Amino acid sequence: MNSRVVVPVIITLVAVVQFFAQPGHAVVTCGEVDVALLSCIDYLRGHEAEPTPACCNGVKSVKGMAGTPADKKTCCNCVKLAASRYPDLKDAAAQSLPAKCGVELDILISRNVDCDKSVSNSS
Repeated sequence: MNSRVVVPVIITLVAVVQFFAQPGHAVVTCGEVDVALLSCIDYLRGHEAEPTPACCNGVKSVKGMAGTPADKKTCCNCVKLAASRYPDLKDAAAQSLPAKCGVELDILISRNVDCDKSVSNSS
């Protein structure tokens, strides 16, 4: 490609990325959160005494996804939705998971959390 074609293509790509990556808008998906926490299911259901290293890596991953208040709220709602799929989820295990993994997570892992109230609007 010559530079006459490359420059307009690059400018167009940058414009598209900026259009979709608006500040304050959540870019986290529930699929990403689900995948990150999938290895925690056995611990959360009481089938394992401790979370696995893979589970803790997932918790750390979710913390990394939740960089903005909008992302935190999205993660919270995704976690709530995922937790509601498991009626045998142990609340004590869910609430202790971040601490057991050594992660300060601003998101409660619970099927009963009100994400609008539990996630502050400040970073």
